[in-house]
Amino acid sequence: MPHRLPTTGCHLPCSPSPSPRCLLAPLRCALAAARRQRGARYQRESGACRSHWAASTHAQAVSHTKACSVSGNPPIQSIHSRPSRTLDEDFGFASSSPEPIVATPGANAYSDLEDDLDIHRLLRENKQHITIPMIDEDRFDAQYPESQAEQPSSSGSGCPVYVMLPLDTVWVVERDGKRISVLKKERSLDIALHTLKQAGVEGVMVDVWWGIVERAGPRQFDFSAYKRLFYKVAAAGLKVQAVMSFHAAGGNVGDTCKIPLPRWILEIGERNQDIFYTDKLGHRNRECLSLGCDNVPLFWGRTPVHMYRDFINAFADKFQHLFGTVITEVTVGLGPAGELRYPSYPEGDGRWRFPGVGEFQCYDKYMLESLRRAAEAAGHPEWGLSGPHDAGHYNSSSWETGFFVSQNGSWNTPYGHFFLSWYSSMLLEHADRVLTAAAEVLNKHGRPRVFHTMRDATNGHVVYEFAPACKMGIKLAGVHWWFKSRAHAAELTAGYYNTRDRDGYLPFMAMLRRHDASLSFTCVEMRDCEHPPEGRCSPQALLQQVIEAAEKYGVPLSGENALQRYDDYAFERIAESAFGRSARAGRLTQVTFLRMGDLMFDNWDAFSRFLNRMRNKA
Repeated sequence: MPHRLPTTGCHLPCSPSPSPRCLLAPLRCALAAARRQRGARYQRESGACRSHWAASTHAQAVSHTKACSVSGNPPIQSIHSRPSRTLDEDFGFASSSPEPIVATPGANAYSDLEDDLDIHRLLRENKQHITIPMIDEDRFDAQYPESQAEQPSSSGSGCPVYVMLPLDTVWVVERDGKRISVLKKERSLDIALHTLKQAGVEGVMVDVWWGIVERAGPRQFDFSAYKRLFYKVAAAGLKVQAVMSFHAAGGNVGDTCKIPLPRWILEIGERNQDIFYTDKLGHRNRECLSLGCDNVPLFWGRTPVHMYRDFINAFADKFQHLFGTVITEVTVGLGPAGELRYPSYPEGDGRWRFPGVGEFQCYDKYMLESLRRAAEAAGHPEWGLSGPHDAGHYNSSSWETGFFVSQNGSWNTPYGHFFLSWYSSMLLEHADRVLTAAAEVLNKHGRPRVFHTMRDATNGHVVYEFAPACKMGIKLAGVHWWFKSRAHAAELTAGYYNTRDRDGYLPFMAMLRRHDASLSFTCVEMRDCEHPPEGRCSPQALLQQVIEAAEKYGVPLSGENALQRYDDYAFERIAESAFGRSARAGRLTQVTFLRMGDLMFDNWDAFSRFLNRMRNKA
């Protein structure tokens, strides 16, 4: 059921009973028109006017206005008395959006205004209906008492589908000398959210970026833009899966923007670069902090685990009244791309290309010290001097290395077993530490809880058991290349000690079971036949192994597509993963689709058919 809000209706001319399909034509036209106008505006502003905007000072703004008045172009100053600028140059933020990002309540950007007018006009012309309620934020919190139970799924007996929001849904701008977080293109976001709901989408996944929320300094949290976002999602009748993103954006496949770690973290990293993952040549990966320093108080007296705990606690304090009704899961980021793994295949900076085996990330001083202690405890101090010397480089093939080669490879020696066990156990212990801290603050006294089950006690009484209203989860990466080889080289460098003779995912499932946490796994849309034979890929066999491991320990498993695809083969594979002919129905608790944007609405017919299939098991 849609969430009930104190609203005033904002209706467009409508037909009596709109269907998801009837929204396709106007939205597609609106998006195409918006793209055309953005392209034309980008060309107009690509000369002196645009360069003045990018480095705006008061004097440059004045000259910009004069130049525009001479050329006949409308000056930006006529829209806003002081132009807002993104923090691209000063603070590392960067977006693919060609226009300035200045969307705030009551002050829409020029591009938003044009997009809204086009969308509304096209909807009116086609007599379509979208109702977007006006939000009374003063009364909103009262509509979600903490005792309210989680709303039932709108997917019935099918598999719920969530949609990932754009990475830069929340952004940072500077206005009037202050850096503030804002929502980009609020009105277009409203329409998109309501369209998703009408089409049968269950909810959305959104990154809650560490680099945005805690950008100002230690324990200085700014959730204002996320508060407004969650209100909009609730107004559309959708649910939220919030990802605590303790990593930077911009270095992974499909990243369309750059969002760095908090600046005060990077400043500490300039003085002590060993807080970042390091490869054997000394390259530092600044996407996330190394797990080797998890318990080292390097950050204004706090350890990384303490910082993660404080961040999640602040989030829960701010939004616990939405737990179970709007926010149904907090996904804890545990590494690059938010996934529990090492950054062993860094594609963003060009060091790695598919299907290279990747490299071990154990060369910062904290990891090396742990390796040294483990080697001494094993009675082989010589094993603790460094990682494997014969593991090749990022783009090596498995058979080109002495470590990963199937026959007589070092991976299958006593040294190989020692190193891979240590490397994987460090990843497992990292997850255990962070999830313990996260569970402590998410489930502390006073957090909302919901009825779970009841049982008869031995004395004849009935015991009622309650569970946290908001579930906790993590992500694992679908590292499917080299799966058909004996060593599974790419999985080993990523931290999953999984080989043809050893199930490396069972320890992770056991850990998740202890924390009552769920798992999200990628590559559910991929087929083996779509990959080059030299990569020895098998995403299908990998997914099957993970499904069986999750079932063994009773871990709820959801799936994500690794690449944004809208072909029938991908949709068929996702549906088969959820409840195909060869598996039990409902083996995936939900599917999260990558990602909301122009490409999704351009392929709305195909996506609508997919949603209908997931809802009805068609």
